[in-house]
Amino acid sequence: MRNEVLCLRPENDFTRVGAPAPSTLRVHYLSPDDAQVGPLLRQVQALVIPAVGKPLPKELFENSSIKIVQVTGAGVDRLDQVAMKSLGIPIANMPGGSNQAVAEYVLTSALVLSRRLMWSSHEIRQGNYSAFRSRILADNLAGLEGQTIGLIGLGVIGLAVAKAFLEFGCHVRFYDPMPKDLELARKLGLELVSLDQILEESDIISLHVPLLPATQGLIGDVQIRQMKPGAILIQAARGGIVDEKALAVHLQGGHLGGAAVDVFQVEPIANDNPLLSLTGEANEKLLLTPHIAGVSRQSFTNLFRGAWENVERVVIQGDKPKYPVF
Repeated sequence: MRNEVLCLRPENDFTRVGAPAPSTLRVHYLSPDDAQVGPLLRQVQALVIPAVGKPLPKELFENSSIKIVQVTGAGVDRLDQVAMKSLGIPIANMPGGSNQAVAEYVLTSALVLSRRLMWSSHEIRQGNYSAFRSRILADNLAGLEGQTIGLIGLGVIGLAVAKAFLEFGCHVRFYDPMPKDLELARKLGLELVSLDQILEESDIISLHVPLLPATQGLIGDVQIRQMKPGAILIQAARGGIVDEKALAVHLQGGHLGGAAVDVFQVEPIANDNPLLSLTGEANEKLLLTPHIAGVSRQSFTNLFRGAWENVERVVIQGDKPKYPVF
């Protein structure tokens, strides 16, 4: 039927944040492993999927009737770009719906790591209140004001992160071959520099690029060695952009002042991930979270409402989708 949609998220995901499917659409909610997914794709008009999950094989879409795959987030790396293009199936995402949530995560991570907040909590629980307070005072830790922030990627999320750091009096620089809004960046006082300058001169580096062939392994051993001693790295982009083994080595060796990692090459994180084997102070300088940087009630409401509107636009109105990726 013309208005049928297959959704691989539970219906409760949408209703609990006030973003139910519109009444114009007849939605089938299935788990990704349900045997009916393949058959239904040959009769529905659209597929709605979360950004995070197992890769969806090309074979699933062969002989399908869908006019759009709508991702309820920004990342589209679980879809095969070449295959989807060859099948003529457009893909759309929802950029910017979680930008405020990610900005909150990045800023919070920067504060937690630079001020050693979690580390302090652990030391107090171990009975080391006075000794660790003395160490904090002796180490003369910097706050955010006046720090140089390096952003790799300046899309809508990168811009939101930049604005957050500016409110704390930081000097924000960015590297992006194709920035989202260069004019706005200049108005905000953001400085466009080379990747080498970001790595070598930033106190805090935050990643905001998609996972593409060009960004796979973008931050590896060589790049981490370029970073200032004591620099903090925040990885809330996509797994695979940072070489996790190299990051673990340089945290354990003391070169970096800290790191926050929200996304991993293998998710859920593998038991043999080197980041889980850090010891001593290196372990205290690492903040790990389970891919939740963009997770908040407000961000889900924005993402889901926008996704349904886009599906309606294509399926009901017969228009081209907003935010086409390929």
